Amino acid sequence: MLSLEQMLLRLAIGIVLGALIGLEREMVGKEAGVRTGMMVAAGATIFTMVGLILPYLISLSPENLAEVLARNSGFLGVIANIVVGIGFLGAGVIVKSEERVKGLTTAATIWFMAAIGILVGLGLLNFAVISTLISVFILILLRKINLYKWIGKKD
Repeated sequence: MLSLEQMLLRLAIGIVLGALIGLEREMVGKEAGVRTGMMVAAGATIFTMVGLILPYLISLSPENLAEVLARNSGFLGVIANIVVGIGFLGAGVIVKSEERVKGLTTAATIWFMAAIGILVGLGLLNFAVISTLISVFILILLRKINLYKWIGKKD
């Protein structure tokens, strides 16, 4: 089972990584900025840790732990429900106007923030950090490259 120190460290890392992604969104004036990034990643981190800890909490003794793990994978549903639930939050930033749909990248970024939180909650810290840096790089790089110019559409 995770110690309080491990949980707090993972929570702090989730908050920092979420803030980093949110900072890019905020710098370009999008709806989901630093605070949203922090809360989404932190929430996903906490829910994931809860999912990891549940078998230990529901087994009445250490001898029962193997049986609980073998018979009850329901705690993994916590992670699955993060993915589904965060989709509703992302849907809230998507707006369709007459000619365009806006907010898709921000919605996808919210979903990605949750994925980062899940990685952190699972303890896959190196992968979470690398994934965060790659995503921020992609968001910044593709904003600088005018893809519409390349494919002949008007922006």
